[in-house]
Amino acid sequence: MTNEHYDVAVVGAGPAGLFCAINTATPDHRILVLEKMNSPGRKLLISGTGQCNITHDGNILNFLSHYGSNGKFLRPALLSFSNRDLTAFFKDHGVATETESGGKVFPVSRSSADVLDGIIRECGNQNVILRCNEAVTRINRQQKDFEIVTSQATYHAKFVVIATGGASYPATGSSGDGYRFAAGMGHTVREIAPALTPLYIKDFPFADLAGMSFSAMHCSVWRKGKNVIAFRGDVLFTHKGLSGPGILDMSRTIRSGDVIRLSFVGTLRQEEFARGFVEQVKSNGSRQVKSVLSSYNIPQRLVGKVLDLAGTSPYLTCSHLSVPLRLRLITHLTEFPLTVDTPGDFSVAMVTQGGVSLDEVNPKTMESRKVKNLFFVGEVLDYDGDTGGYNLQAAFSTGMLAARSIRKRYDQDTPLLHANA
Repeated sequence: MTNEHYDVAVVGAGPAGLFCAINTATPDHRILVLEKMNSPGRKLLISGTGQCNITHDGNILNFLSHYGSNGKFLRPALLSFSNRDLTAFFKDHGVATETESGGKVFPVSRSSADVLDGIIRECGNQNVILRCNEAVTRINRQQKDFEIVTSQATYHAKFVVIATGGASYPATGSSGDGYRFAAGMGHTVREIAPALTPLYIKDFPFADLAGMSFSAMHCSVWRKGKNVIAFRGDVLFTHKGLSGPGILDMSRTIRSGDVIRLSFVGTLRQEEFARGFVEQVKSNGSRQVKSVLSSYNIPQRLVGKVLDLAGTSPYLTCSHLSVPLRLRLITHLTEFPLTVDTPGDFSVAMVTQGGVSLDEVNPKTMESRKVKNLFFVGEVLDYDGDTGGYNLQAAFSTGMLAARSIRKRYDQDTPLLHANA
């Protein structure tokens, strides 16, 4: 078994780890990246359904609220390497980007492979050594360095960066190894859970409308009869329940058994819709109810489904609409209740909630407060952002901050590699 010495060993070849490696590299230092899968950046390749929404447009300070209460921790990383810095980096490395009207930033090619290729090329340019199919089994803190053990070799490094990701999409390699390494070196790991995940609905009545989407839909979440949250967001019907950016962002606060109520009448409040609907019904006796509802820009297929669920004919005229049925329709259209069976598990969640405690990591350097020269970057940390490029931006920003922090140390201590030359 080989026994090699490096200045920096990065565990995990995702966006945070690779970005940290290429920005840590100098001509005088050896950088190693270890990846358990047979190729790097597996999760990056599937991000944004393969289109790779790398960041979001706008003032970087506006990013902070998109990470909940943990945005404060990310502030130094985001401010030191912003969305503007990230797009400039990729432009300099041959990956042009473009911004959608909603603010999402993508590569012009809409190919995540181009983003990954740009990073891998820079690894080669910076002489970063990347070894795939080499899973780390344990990391030991020794007196002067770290011992990193894999199935094929034992490595020694002055600095170690844990960039193993979370536990979401385990098929891409992010199966929670970093939590084990962190705990083994004395770190607290906050309870993990799937985040940015679709909702599976009990007896979902709209399965035959899968693919239908709604912009800025008003939704409310009820738990044990109490309204716990209300929000507007884009919603998508799936075969088993609900998805779309609005649902994914809120999934972090939704539990099994919660009732989510949907409004299909746009920006109208229930009272406003009811008043207008009643007036139209009374003045259009011979007109079909479904025709009246079409004036509210409700998709016809949905109107037919709601009429069916309300227990009436799609050909019902306004003059035959009874008061009880009218009230039932108003309720169905303004607060249709759906009971959450369960949020999606880690196999479909985009990111992980929980992770290495932020209290034990210095936000100005990404270095452990417990173990000198140990750094954590990316999703292994206890933060998770909204959809829209916020999680990838945080991965790149934390990776860059750790890289800069390590480079500052190069001149402070004699590198291990040189000491053993």
